[in-house]
Order: sequence, then structure tokens, then C-alpha cells
Amino acid sequence: MVDQNMQQQQPPSYAHPSILQVLEQKKRIKGKMAAVRHRIGVYSAKGGVGKSTVAVNMAFALRSMGFRVGLLDADIDCPNITMFLGIGRKFSDEYPLAPFEKDGVKVLSTAMFVDDDRKPIIWRGPMIGKMIREFFDNSNWGELDYLIIDLSPGTSDAPLSLIQLLDLDGFVLVTTPQHIAAMNTIRSGMMAKRLGAAVLGVVETMSEGDPKGAKEVAKAMECEVLGSIRYDRKFSELSDMGRIPVNEDAGIKEEFIRIIKKIT
Repeated sequence: MVDQNMQQQQPPSYAHPSILQVLEQKKRIKGKMAAVRHRIGVYSAKGGVGKSTVAVNMAFALRSMGFRVGLLDADIDCPNITMFLGIGRKFSDEYPLAPFEKDGVKVLSTAMFVDDDRKPIIWRGPMIGKMIREFFDNSNWGELDYLIIDLSPGTSDAPLSLIQLLDLDGFVLVTTPQHIAAMNTIRSGMMAKRLGAAVLGVVETMSEGDPKGAKEVAKAMECEVLGSIRYDRKFSELSDMGRIPVNEDAGIKEEFIRIIKKIT
């Protein structure tokens, strides 16, 4: 009779084991990433809008301002940050994973694990989620003021895993002037908000002057237009050479510093 009463007094657990596992992972990652003060995602629902360009140049502009900076390529199955930086395969056999340092910025990407940039990384969702966890749970980032995270486009596994596992300061959304690009960027912002993540603002790339795409996104997301990056062949030329535009051009650097100051 006593055992029966004790059973009745214990509250039932309605939590699914997978939810408990995510909570435990999040708690562990929070401890591992405690030395990283700020975590900012750079995000859009479509590729080709200049998301990686913004992430790379934000990271190196922050570094030029004296901050300790990390840059994570979280576009797991189509990574290209290493090509932007001209660093190739720089992965060491150390474990936890040791980021490669480029001009004072710590960098990690799945591209560092493959021996040929043309090889496709063909992974299902669970493997993508596992790789995202490895970047936080089993990587040695050390002490950072900012970790800039270049997310994969879309609203599925990689951004979902990242939002669930990491306490982000928020997202910088990226769009181009076209209405279709703006609509897709709004989708990514809506996903972030639905999952409780902040939208810090929007940057327009390949701008023709008036940032009409960024304004459309900002109105829908109730956020700020952080800046517009005018179309300039220097971006693609320098990136193709593995050179970083903010390190090469004073005008480009000035624009990214203006964007950063609005966030910081």
C-alpha cells in the first residue's frame, strides 16, 4: 500500500527522450562555449545572395577592430568559406577539433575534412545535425568576443539544429534587391523568430543604391536595415583569388564597420 501511494505521488514524465537528449546536449554545449561572448548567425533561405560574403567580411572587419573572432562555416554539405579565404584543406588530426587561424580569425568548415573541393558531401539530416554538434561540443574555439556563423540556406536541418543547440545573440539576414530574394529572406527570418531567435537586422548585397530588398525584409521582420553593399566586381575577383575584400579595399572595409557598429 505504501509503495502504491508513493507511485501516485510521483509526477509523471511527459517529455519524449529525444527532447531530453536535446536539452542535455544544449546544456553541455553551453558550458563548452562559455568563453565565446557573442554568437551571430548570417542567414538567408536562398543561396547565391552573398551570405558567405557578408559572413567572411563581417568576421575580418571585427578582427580589424581588435576583437577576438571565430568564423564557422555551418553550410555543412556545400561549404565554401575556405575558398573565400584561400586556405584549402587545413584540418589537423587533433581532437577536439582545432580551428585553423587565418589573419587572426579562427576558422572551421567541413571543407577542411575533404581532399577535393569538387567532391560532394552527401549526408542525410542526422549526419548534418551531428556535424553541427561537433563544431560546438568537440571543438576548441578558446576565448572569443564574436563567433560569426555562416549558415546553410533554407529552413531545415542545419539552421534548425543550430538554433536548438546554441544560444545565439541573433541573426543577420542577407538579401539582394529582387522581390523574390526578399521574400525568401523573410522566410528565414520567420523561422528564426518562430524558434525564439532574434533578428538583428538585414544587409542588402549587390545593391543598386536604394536598398529596396532590405527595406522589404526589414518592414516584414520589424528590424533595421544594417547596410547595403553595392555591386562591385572587386568582391568576386578578390574572393576568387582567396583574398578578403575588407583587408584589401578601404571603402568596403568602411561599409562593413558601419554595419558592425549597428549590431555591437
